[in-house]
Amino acid sequence: MKLMYITNSPKVALIAENAGVDRIFIDMEYIGKNLRQGGMDTVQNHHTLDDIAAIRRVLTKSELLVRINPVHDATEDYCSTEEEIENVINAGADIIMLPYFKTASEVERFLNAVDGRCKTVLLFETKSAVENIDEILRNEKIDEVYIGLNDLSLDYGYKFMFKPLACGMVESIAEKFKEKNLSFGFGGIAALGTGMLKSEKILAEHFRLGSSCVILSRSFCNLSVAIDDNTLSEIFTNGVKQIREYLSSLSLKDKRFFEDNTLEIRSIVDTICK
Repeated sequence: MKLMYITNSPKVALIAENAGVDRIFIDMEYIGKNLRQGGMDTVQNHHTLDDIAAIRRVLTKSELLVRINPVHDATEDYCSTEEEIENVINAGADIIMLPYFKTASEVERFLNAVDGRCKTVLLFETKSAVENIDEILRNEKIDEVYIGLNDLSLDYGYKFMFKPLACGMVESIAEKFKEKNLSFGFGGIAALGTGMLKSEKILAEHFRLGSSCVILSRSFCNLSVAIDDNTLSEIFTNGVKQIREYLSSLSLKDKRFFEDNTLEIRSIVDTICK
């Protein structure tokens, strides 16, 4: 299971890398994000090309993933998708993630612009992307895929971000990915034992569905409060170790355990939504 953490701080990135985080995530997406997530308890980053270069200089083991903006043409306010991709690659990205696409033509434009120069991840987070999934996945240039639960829930009108997991939507999408032998992940997790829907239950679903990637959410390590470097390192080291050990323990669980866990998730999510 690849663990990802979003930060534009070289110090935090290095601590996360040393703790065993596989991918450092730079988030440059901002176009249209405030309109659809305004008023929600979500983080809206606006990282920059300078952030990519700064993180690139300190990483020696972890991959550097960059989420760009949705496909767009150039305006007075921002450059085109093609130019953004050029800049991101030149700054040192190992992987580029495309968010909030709706059609196969948008995906094709993105993949053609990257042109195999680094890995690609498609972030399925719109109703239209799910409806067009068969056509989208015919493109053989896709490297990996991810399901974004926040925006997907918004687009479907759900009240809680894990509703797509509880109602079986994530499983249906995951089956499509597995048919194409695509590595995939979904959502985010807090530290073990925390979260409205406990991270252990979410990780068990990752294991059951065959997911190979997950984001460590902001609540995994709350950087909004002052934390000294030693404490920060302990939080990451202990937190990542606990997640790895729990994932390892899931290989010993039987089918009934996972069936019960899925039913519990549905019950918990229904209660939260009510």
